Amino acid sequence: MSEITAIGLDTAKSVFQVHGIDVDHQPVLRRQLKRRQVLPFFEKLPPCLIGIEACSASHHWSRELTRLGHTVRLIPPRYVKPYVKSQKNDAIDAEAICEAVTRPSMRFVATKSREQQAMLMLHRTRHLLIRQRTATINALRAHLVEFGIAAGIGRNGVEALLKVITDENDDRVPDIARACLMVLGAQLESIKSHIHELDAKIVASHRASELSQRLEEIPGVGPRIATALVASIADPKAFKSGRQMAAWIGLVPKQNSSGGKDKLGGVTKAGDRYLRSMLMIGALSVIKRVKQLGCTKRPWLADLMARRPVKVAAIALANKIIRMVWAMMVSGQRYREPVALAA
Repeated sequence: MSEITAIGLDTAKSVFQVHGIDVDHQPVLRRQLKRRQVLPFFEKLPPCLIGIEACSASHHWSRELTRLGHTVRLIPPRYVKPYVKSQKNDAIDAEAICEAVTRPSMRFVATKSREQQAMLMLHRTRHLLIRQRTATINALRAHLVEFGIAAGIGRNGVEALLKVITDENDDRVPDIARACLMVLGAQLESIKSHIHELDAKIVASHRASELSQRLEEIPGVGPRIATALVASIADPKAFKSGRQMAAWIGLVPKQNSSGGKDKLGGVTKAGDRYLRSMLMIGALSVIKRVKQLGCTKRPWLADLMARRPVKVAAIALANKIIRMVWAMMVSGQRYREPVALAA
């Protein structure tokens, strides 16, 4: 068998497909592997280039194969799809991955460390609990309104409903309904407790990270956004500019240009939805402060808000924030207020 120079590895839960080529790009290896066979198989191979779709467990396999001496490249699935020549199956997918990984202009995903993935799991778990909290509150409101009990919006309204549920002397709620609502109330308290615990862990991780503390100095970036950025961006130097990072998150205009005419639409909303939403929240908090303090702090933002809707200004500010994040991560410098703002 000729020397293998590149391999496309189609990962799965149990069965993995391998497609290898030689220096002349001729296929020399097609094989299925069980999960337990993957590492022993690659341990026997000489170091080569391995392409994997950036999907579930891909970062784990990238770390393991890199430890064996191979060069691993993670490819976004949408960049692999154009190389699928016919109908989809594991062998064709592995061949497409092998073809894509050898392209000189291909873009790759940096491999995340175990610590970065753990921090992202912390953020995702908190985000899931917040959605569950919202769903539980909505259920409480909907059930009680069936008995003519409504409360105002916000935290005070929820607290008023919980008092009604726990008041056994309130005959507006039947006993069977009260028992069900007590379960929802206990679930709500449990979710709130877990959210507070995760918030404390995020703050602790933030205080232990020098990079995260530097990013917090940017207006609109707090501990949650800073830790999410550090965990999500494995290698900031993989982006050639701050605009590329903004495009990766989906904060740049969508293009539909042709014939020398530039046509720009709304933001692409590509990439990481969680990061994009967090940055938008941070940008809106800055805009709120600008409205309260006047236009002396950030005149360019105040001028933009006078010409455009608030959410458009928030997108522009979020784009500016992520560009500053890229510059600080690449250069290692701290945040510096612009001269006009410092004055």
